[in-house]
Amino acid sequence: MSILSGKRILLGITAGIAAYKSAFLVRLLVKNGADVKVIMTPSSKEFVTPLTLSTLSKNEVYSSFTNEDDDNAQWNNHVELALWADLFVIAPATANTLSKMANGVCDNLLLAVYLSAKCPVYYAPAMDLDMYKHPTTLASFSKLNEFENIQIPAASGELASGLIGQGRMAEPSEIVYFIEKNILKDLPLRGKKILITAGPTFEAIDPVRFIGNHSSGKMGYAVAETAASMGAEVVLISGPVSLQIEHSLIKVIKVTTAHEMYEATHNHFNDCSIAILSAAVADFTPINVANQKIKKKEGSLTMELKKTKDILASLGKIKDKQFLVGFALETENEIENAKTKLLRKNLDLIVLNSLNDKGAGFKTDTNKVTIITKDNKIVPYPVKRKREVAFDILQHIIKQIHA
Repeated sequence: MSILSGKRILLGITAGIAAYKSAFLVRLLVKNGADVKVIMTPSSKEFVTPLTLSTLSKNEVYSSFTNEDDDNAQWNNHVELALWADLFVIAPATANTLSKMANGVCDNLLLAVYLSAKCPVYYAPAMDLDMYKHPTTLASFSKLNEFENIQIPAASGELASGLIGQGRMAEPSEIVYFIEKNILKDLPLRGKKILITAGPTFEAIDPVRFIGNHSSGKMGYAVAETAASMGAEVVLISGPVSLQIEHSLIKVIKVTTAHEMYEATHNHFNDCSIAILSAAVADFTPINVANQKIKKKEGSLTMELKKTKDILASLGKIKDKQFLVGFALETENEIENAKTKLLRKNLDLIVLNSLNDKGAGFKTDTNKVTIITKDNKIVPYPVKRKREVAFDILQHIIKQIHA
């Protein structure tokens, strides 16, 4: 998954030969999880067809204020389109369109949307080298920079005229990379490495059976995805769950037992600045594991268990500058038990949830938490979706580490 996943992106296409690359750009943006809508200047349709772009984006392509072929059609509201977008990317951006953008000319739908946009605007110039260096073009660049529009620099190479020099539109992959890096630099967790544990552990009884719990891993995975969307580099140590996660900033390490999770967590703890341990780790594991499946017999089965290593407490003992977060699932005396755990395990923050709360607990898509900080602040939250809960937790962490 890319940092662009879930982003709503308007792609503006103007009348340059580089417009043929826009089809590849749409495909890349969609592949990275973005919802893409395309706006074309009327002349750009001579270089690439709306049908191609509509098929690739899976959205209607806009090029005029009204559909001239349909007398009953509603107009294309440029303000609604502008407000819909999280990002506006104009690629290719010709010298003509750049000049109009810089001087407030509004003679087509694309420019009307540009003048209404409140989101970040990126533009990728595409023109011949003499046009690129002309004083009027440089003046357009200067004005657009004052407007805080973001230029994706043109590359040097062979141009449509046959000349070689600067002015060739950046390749679609370079445009996507540029935008991703630009977004990341402003994110609150950029530069932070976060260790997260999620899911249950399974402690083998024999080759078939195990001791486990009902944890689905949904909370930990939500925290991992949200942290990555905020720019963090995430190491996710996951017990056996059915969830899948793909993100360029998330490394998944799969484990099964409490011992494996202990080892993996300790291997990565020194390199992280924040550790969030949401996994439901088994407290006990069988002393002896049968080599063959235990046959069903009359009467009872006695099994001797030993305590597993306490991962959270062990990290609390060795932490240096790490911000350490634990989870507490309680059924009685919730607040007091969570406070005791926070102090006993040397945590900076603990997230409490209760099996007594409707919408909380295992396997749900929602959770109801109370966040307790080291300085004894208690912040309860209503039932929310786990992605929203993850955001609340991370916001608390950000405030604490910047306090």
